Amino acid sequence: MIRFILRRILEAVPVMLIIITGTFFMQRFVPGGPFTAERAVTPEVQRNLDAYYHLSDPLWKQYVDYLRDLTPKAFHPSALEQGLDLKAAFGIDFRPSFKYPNRTVNEIIAEKLPVSLELGFFSLSVALVLGLTLGVFAAVKRNTWIDYLCSGIAMTGICVPTFVLGPLLVLSFAIHLHWFSASGWYVPADAVLPCLTLGSVYAAYIARLTRGGLLEVLGQDYIRTARAKGASEARIVFRHALRGGLLPVVSFLGPATAGILTGSFVIETIFQIPGLGREFVNSATNRDYTMVLGTVILYAALIIVMNLVVDVIQVWLNPKLKFE
Repeated sequence: MIRFILRRILEAVPVMLIIITGTFFMQRFVPGGPFTAERAVTPEVQRNLDAYYHLSDPLWKQYVDYLRDLTPKAFHPSALEQGLDLKAAFGIDFRPSFKYPNRTVNEIIAEKLPVSLELGFFSLSVALVLGLTLGVFAAVKRNTWIDYLCSGIAMTGICVPTFVLGPLLVLSFAIHLHWFSASGWYVPADAVLPCLTLGSVYAAYIARLTRGGLLEVLGQDYIRTARAKGASEARIVFRHALRGGLLPVVSFLGPATAGILTGSFVIETIFQIPGLGREFVNSATNRDYTMVLGTVILYAALIIVMNLVVDVIQVWLNPKLKFE
């Protein structure tokens, strides 16, 4: 396992390099710059701004210097006790933000990332609880009205996008019923509508995968043997079938996590949540080079780590698989 994890980490290095390189040069080739939307300034002020942010240097030098700042210098575990300060803990410097005076990208990430992680965690929890429940009921009650109802709910969740479902939930539960607030992230109740919106789409996919995986397992010989021995249906499903039936769901968790992380951009904008996804949208609009790069790198690293965790869980659930 250790060799497998180390190999995956080494494989992630060129992937991250490609992502950094592509993002760095693509945003520089887009017309305009981080200060073009501002009020017109004198050429002297513009030259001072370019010199301060090293925008006057050759493009290749800006790229090399940025890679040097991203290279981890050392690991200081005690620094993590003060928060998600990547510069203090690992020596990784995402540089100052172009649009937030006197603030660095590291500071913005340390402030906004916990909100996005909290939103993603609860949304994934909603997706797993709803999806597994619907999928298990649909598989156990195959070709009955319960199966048709659960499958219909899952299909509806797949067809309705989050930018449509979110406003509908706000209209119903916030404006008409006044059960929840329409925006913000202040009390636990504020997380209900955003997490339900973001998690419902992935709950639909998980429900269909759970149903298909369970139906395949429930038709195997050892399940029929367990039934012949008099095992209860609940024991058969939860003790014998569910572990094998969850393999497709576990395989889906990697892309699902990536989708929930990137999908939070839309949700944070709709519900006015002060998370990192909303900052990414604003930074792309404002051409804040360092903020865009820092956010892209961070999300890419999270996705790679989650895919590695999913691979390890797959082998744990099915020992027949090997770390290859």
